[in-house]
Amino acid sequence: MMISPQEEIEKALEFLNLPKLISRADIKKQYYFLAKKNHPDSGGDVQQMEQLNHAYTLLMKYIEEFRYTFDDEEISKQFPGVDHAQRFKP
Repeated sequence: MMISPQEEIEKALEFLNLPKLISRADIKKQYYFLAKKNHPDSGGDVQQMEQLNHAYTLLMKYIEEFRYTFDDEEISKQFPGVDHAQRFKP
């Protein structure tokens, strides 16, 4: 099952423990903080580090390409076709 970009971004924000209104610098700062704690070389879990990397990459890609907030309305503006069919269901 595919998840929508909104759900994926929400999961990434949740995984990094970040609010929806956040700056690029804050994302980086939180990522480095969590990476230090979870890095396998420091006794962290490899799978958790992979999830951390994925969340960071996803959020940074979104913020670099679109430069908007992470609220649902802004995300849906950037991916308009994802929920297009849902809008017309009775």
